[in-house]
Amino acid sequence: MTFDSTFLVVAPVAIPLITATLCLFTARRLRLQQLISTIGSLILFGASLVLLLGVAGGEIWTAHLSNWHAPIGIVLVADRLAASMVLLTGICAATIGFFSLSQVAARDQASGFHSLFHFLMAGVCGAFLTGDLFNLFVWFEVMLLSSFVLLGLGGGKKRIQGAVKYVTLNLIGSAIFLVSIGVLYGQLGTLNMADVAAKLADESAEIHGSAIVAVVGLLVAFALKAGVFPLFFWLPASYHAPSPATSAIFAGLLTKVGVYALIRTCTLILPPDAEVVLTVLAWIGVATMFIGVMGAAVQIEFRKVLSFHIISQIGYMVLGLAIYTPLAIGAAVYFMAHNIIAKSNLFLVAGLARRIAGTEDLKALGGLANAKYWWGPWIMIAFFIPAMSLAGLPPLSGFFAKLGILMGGLEVVEQGGTPSLDPVSAAIAVGVALLVGLFTLFSMIKIWNEAFWKPAKQRADGVAIGVDRPTPVALDPRPVPVRFSWFVPSLVMAGITVVMGLFAGPILAWYEAMATELLTPELYRAAVLQGVEP
Repeated sequence: MTFDSTFLVVAPVAIPLITATLCLFTARRLRLQQLISTIGSLILFGASLVLLLGVAGGEIWTAHLSNWHAPIGIVLVADRLAASMVLLTGICAATIGFFSLSQVAARDQASGFHSLFHFLMAGVCGAFLTGDLFNLFVWFEVMLLSSFVLLGLGGGKKRIQGAVKYVTLNLIGSAIFLVSIGVLYGQLGTLNMADVAAKLADESAEIHGSAIVAVVGLLVAFALKAGVFPLFFWLPASYHAPSPATSAIFAGLLTKVGVYALIRTCTLILPPDAEVVLTVLAWIGVATMFIGVMGAAVQIEFRKVLSFHIISQIGYMVLGLAIYTPLAIGAAVYFMAHNIIAKSNLFLVAGLARRIAGTEDLKALGGLANAKYWWGPWIMIAFFIPAMSLAGLPPLSGFFAKLGILMGGLEVVEQGGTPSLDPVSAAIAVGVALLVGLFTLFSMIKIWNEAFWKPAKQRADGVAIGVDRPTPVALDPRPVPVRFSWFVPSLVMAGITVVMGLFAGPILAWYEAMATELLTPELYRAAVLQGVEP
């Protein structure tokens, strides 16, 4: 382990913390604060890209803080899974950060939006890189505090209600998490993930049943934070409330941290004889898919439809994990990567529609695809690509991600089942996943028809809403002309979605190789513990 690799592992956490602090010190100078925020986001993206390139071949990099080695000291671990998630965080930070410069009210930016945004990025990156359960709890709390303030930033009944619902349910998850790690520490004397995994895998050691219960408690806490059935009801009640930039970063990353923690726990810590947990996860994934898409089908607000689809898409990821084969887990992580980009992008487009038309109600929207306005084709492209990818249409990334999960399920059927999933259950799961894909397409077509192709509504004075006289009601009471820079982040994300689809073969193969490593936890333990055994 060299100094350079240690620096690169620490950098994705240190960069947003430094950026957030600098933004705090320049709180009264908005332009300077915006510049610092933008530069910090770009540096985070660059550092995360270099980190991924460093571990892309399968090497696992570790950083032992203050030179205290595991399992005693705090350790950050970058393997292919963690590094790829950090890169996706960097992409979101750069694109959504740029979007926020023009789409977040100046008063909210001056009230601490940029510092909170980067503290949130630090929490996300810390959660992806930490190798210690207690520090994972700490990073979850950093995320929770930052996101709670971001939800309520700007005030208003809708935002405050959303923030209270969000923080209340997540605090319950945090309490379950804290109790679980307390029990685990009492039984094993360690919270280092690699050390916990080694002790639970040691057949010669006597492991008390409460340790297994504590691991299940961890999974419950992570499931709540991921928004799976039946623990999802906080999500659609809060994600539509804040500014579109805040919604986009929440939709893209926050629930995915919970899914990441589920994947890491199941592949590293969960004892080999706990197949029943994976069986339960499979059925939870199926229920999450179906109930989420049904909720989306009846919504009539742009971001509420998208919020329920977050739940539905989480179900695919959980199902891929529960199938527990290299192909299925690799496809689940690829699906997560696709969803982070596509879902964040759709929330940005929803924000643009609201900025242009002054409403998110699909019944009141219309005319966004009107060709006589120069921005019509751009907002159409920005929506169409991620929407069709989310629905699973080829050759976009969502199609290949879903295909990989479905192939994983069919592989189980052909093999006559696995210890965690019988062939009948696998076949049912595949069938539900296909059905959910059709309902997802229905929801995207509903938005497409209502917001884009339906004629624009007329106000009482006869002027088309948001088309002839765009009124950004949340930002400035004066009409402001639509600018091309507003569409740049969405178009960049749409381009990434297309590229991920065009190169789906090698990307999915890379993720499958990553999943093979995840299913060989001895590699992670050896890299972190460096020869230390329980």
